[in-house]
Amino acid sequence: MRLRTSIILYGVAMAGLIALLKFVEYSYFVRDLSLEIYIGVVALVFVGLGIWVGRRLTSRPALPDPPPAAPVFPPDEATLKKSGVTKREFEVLGLIAEGLSNQEIADRLFVSTSTVKTHTSNLFLKLDASRRTQAIQKAKELGLLP
Repeated sequence: MRLRTSIILYGVAMAGLIALLKFVEYSYFVRDLSLEIYIGVVALVFVGLGIWVGRRLTSRPALPDPPPAAPVFPPDEATLKKSGVTKREFEVLGLIAEGLSNQEIADRLFVSTSTVKTHTSNLFLKLDASRRTQAIQKAKELGLLP
């Protein structure tokens, strides 16, 4: 739809410029200026119009807002301090519990996958776990996760 509108606009502008040149043809300037100057003016106008239409057609739409990164359940501050889990590690733990991969967690928290892996390995150490499922189980036993 935008392309069709732009083509129509381009055609109307071209017709308007031709009509303007025909009007100017009978005036004083036509007798004094050469044909190359008029061709140059028309070319400059259409270059500008082409750049404008091209920028309008290639503009990117705004991206939708990402889902919130905060966990659905609030952390128990006393349990967090007792276990040594930081708030960011708790966020990663909540997203692991939702079943997200490292890349999905990184996208959700706007960090790199290596940062997620670091937080995950810190969680494994602090919860004395060797796998994600074991970490979730121990977090539930400690009362970190519902």
